[in-house]
Amino acid sequence: MLAYNELKPGAYIVLDGQPYIVMEYHFIRMQQRKPNAQTKIKNIITGKTIEKTFQQTDKLEEAEIETRPVKYLYHKPARRSLGEGGGEFWFCSEKNPSDRFKLEESLIGNHADLLKPNSSVDIIEFQKQIIGVKIPVKVDLKVVEAPPAVKGNTAQGGTKQVKLETGATVNVPLFINEGDIIRINTDTKEYAERAEKA
Repeated sequence: MLAYNELKPGAYIVLDGQPYIVMEYHFIRMQQRKPNAQTKIKNIITGKTIEKTFQQTDKLEEAEIETRPVKYLYHKPARRSLGEGGGEFWFCSEKNPSDRFKLEESLIGNHADLLKPNSSVDIIEFQKQIIGVKIPVKVDLKVVEAPPAVKGNTAQGGTKQVKLETGATVNVPLFINEGDIIRINTDTKEYAERAEKA
């Protein structure tokens, strides 16, 4: 159990049977009032963020969150004609490639279009149940479609939209060309730098 003043950003707690991660923590002590902890916490399963204030009488259960490395294999798209969702994402254990399993797109989150076949990711488990996928903060992906740079007003730092090998589209500087390998920040889904020139 955790006391209200033992919380810190990055700590995992259980609230109403759901796992949360502490995003922000502020300890407040006012004159003639009991101290409390104002937090911003994010539900790991739903991704919803809420603000919650904890008092000194609150005891919080620490969430047992486990991660294990797996290899992403491929995506089997849904058949839209049958009204299916986002399809299946197949993974295998890094130590045993025959140990394969599939996850729904809802567990992948908004990083689905940045997953590259045969790349290593971590799955997040809570009470022996997979609740999400954690991909590296930065991934290197190849540009497969890039419009030519148009000469003109580049004083404001011109950008253009390119398509990556995974199907994702991102805004990049005008000097990026088809065949370049670029580094993407997976948290913001933004261009970070050019990793390799074509």
